[in-house]
Amino acid sequence: MGWRSVMISRPARLRREHFSLAIDQEQTAFVPFEDIAVIVLNHREITLTHPVLSACAEYGIGLYATGHNHQPCGVFLPFLSHSRTTRLMRKQMDAGKPMVKQAWASIVRRKIENQAQCLRLAKRKGMERLDSYARRVRSGDPDNLEGQAAACYFTQLFGPEFFRDDARWSNAALDYGYAVFRGAIARGLVAHGLHPPIGLFHASEQNAFNLADDLIEPFRPLVDLHVSSHPASTEGDLSPQDKAALVALLNVDVAMPQGKMSALSAIEFAVESLARLYELGDGSLDLPALIGLQSHVLDC
Repeated sequence: MGWRSVMISRPARLRREHFSLAIDQEQTAFVPFEDIAVIVLNHREITLTHPVLSACAEYGIGLYATGHNHQPCGVFLPFLSHSRTTRLMRKQMDAGKPMVKQAWASIVRRKIENQAQCLRLAKRKGMERLDSYARRVRSGDPDNLEGQAAACYFTQLFGPEFFRDDARWSNAALDYGYAVFRGAIARGLVAHGLHPPIGLFHASEQNAFNLADDLIEPFRPLVDLHVSSHPASTEGDLSPQDKAALVALLNVDVAMPQGKMSALSAIEFAVESLARLYELGDGSLDLPALIGLQSHVLDC
């Protein structure tokens, strides 16, 4: 499984040379395809060859494109052959409501727990209230404790004047980080034979990533913690350094039932547990617990 996040923010030509991505700029850099998890194209003067796209599909790499505002606006996902694709689609569509509601409750509970931990790590108030919300989450979250927690959480983390719709650096950073994780989760879902449009809770007919929007929820506080602990570098738009740091969050350690690992690896385990849930009709989801912003150290 790839582990590198490659972000390109200057004019470049991308081509395939044997088993590596060749990045032609003033000099040529080579990155083995097998090491790459995601590639972010963050400049209008980047060109790439068809063999690069084919390699991205072959190696399971998520390729992001950014729009005029430099926010991710699209992702190229591998169309991987999978022995259980059709079976899993039927299982997703036929999933019983009790199982779906319990799974969503698990996601909401862990999301709120991570929000409380984010406040602790950021040395903010309000974590006891969020802990209380997390303990009270019921199947399907009929009391909308997720929404109640969010109303408390963001004002405690970013201040009483904070609104998610405002045009400000922190919101741009949150949107960018969320988009990176959303694409990485969609990549994992496709790789495991799951169909991103068929969600547990999110069910918009116009959303091709409903299931990714379900599974991203416990990962969001990782982005929140990073943004809250970094002062704005500009008045509005993100700098290239800001974007690189947000992409690098995929390599930050989280706690999983299997042990401490990078967020990118945690996504793989979370998706695998979701696939098992659909296959068996019961069981539990493996979801990340926030532990800080320490980057994962590879064992050599």
